[in-house]
Amino acid sequence: MSNLYSQFKIDTSTENFCLTLEKELLETWGSIDKIMHINGAKVLHAMQKNKLSDTHFAATTGYGYNDLGREVVEQIYADVFKTEAGLVRPQLISGTHALTVALFGNLRPGDELLSPVGKPYDTLEGVIGIRPTNGSLKEYGITYKQVDLNPDFSFNYDGIREAITDKTKLITIQRSKGYSYRPTLTIAQIKELITFIKAIKSDVICMVDNCYGEFVDVMEPTEVGADLCVGSLIKNPGGGLAPIGGYIVGKEEYVENAAMRLTAPGLGKEVGATLGLTQPVLQGLFLAPEVVANALKGAVFAAAIFEKLGFEVMPRAYELRSDIIQAINMKSPENVIAFCEGIQKGAPVDSFVNPEPWDMPGYDSPVIMAAGAFIQGASIELSADAPIKPPYTVFFQGGLTFYHARLGIMKALQTMKDKGLVTL
Repeated sequence: MSNLYSQFKIDTSTENFCLTLEKELLETWGSIDKIMHINGAKVLHAMQKNKLSDTHFAATTGYGYNDLGREVVEQIYADVFKTEAGLVRPQLISGTHALTVALFGNLRPGDELLSPVGKPYDTLEGVIGIRPTNGSLKEYGITYKQVDLNPDFSFNYDGIREAITDKTKLITIQRSKGYSYRPTLTIAQIKELITFIKAIKSDVICMVDNCYGEFVDVMEPTEVGADLCVGSLIKNPGGGLAPIGGYIVGKEEYVENAAMRLTAPGLGKEVGATLGLTQPVLQGLFLAPEVVANALKGAVFAAAIFEKLGFEVMPRAYELRSDIIQAINMKSPENVIAFCEGIQKGAPVDSFVNPEPWDMPGYDSPVIMAAGAFIQGASIELSADAPIKPPYTVFFQGGLTFYHARLGIMKALQTMKDKGLVTL
């Protein structure tokens, strides 16, 4: 094995440090495998139930009328998420785009949007109008409120009750931490929050931003009361094979409203060519439970290593996980940059490239991103990114295979060690 690691310029002390620690994680990894088997069976059953056939992989072009494959994909997604309907399209280019379509499809001038879990992910600030942007919800007369979490990251129920009014039309719940240093919401917490909200205003639409959370648990937010659930196919559910796309699943009325926004009023879900992408989208979904498990094992491995070295991590190695993201407070920009350099050096694509912080659109500070991925921006593949601002938190995620996640993490540690930033 030492010869293997030496090919990646990982020295013996780094190898021994990591492999010794790894022995303590076997039970935690076993728990992840149990969830993988349950979710894998769920996906397989949905495909069998809908009589998936290779005829459904045929490409359509132009308007995409009568696309049988598209209809089967959307019904499979609806069954996996236990919902009435699904909108799964390559025309949804990202998670942010899918969320935008769901919001604009279901909100009207005079309505109010409420986030009961604090500020949403940076790229949604422009969509909402928190950051002045052409075409935002704010420009269409849709107002926004947020209720921050309590200092202990619990829900501020009094604040939420006070914030909900007759104008409150849609509640957006971001499951993952984004660039906030907080725990990811568990399925149990999401259920508790939605139950509380519905008791105050039963007709409010509860939408969950499910990015990074799919298949981490044995249930999805739509199984505990969410009216809509939204995510990206180049994250968890695409399994590393979907080259583009997003999904919106939930109650038929709300999904149809989103479809009218994606295409045109009167057209909705009836159009939209799949261009031959049905097969990789479904094959990726089929692999997704195991790919997510591999990413989770890598996240646990990273947490254990850096916690042992004295860094603050969230979640800790043995804590319950609700998404694939591992946050590590790196204490300095030099540590952040070295870690990301190491992840990039361990990539299958562009391993020779050195990532640097840059002013990325949609963010309020320079951001560094390490991602030598087969699909551009696919954060189910091994990647790390961080805003270059205190507390210098790096957000690590992904890993299509565990062997790659493992090597990438070891390479990140080695890079920091070579620069004299950590001592084993």
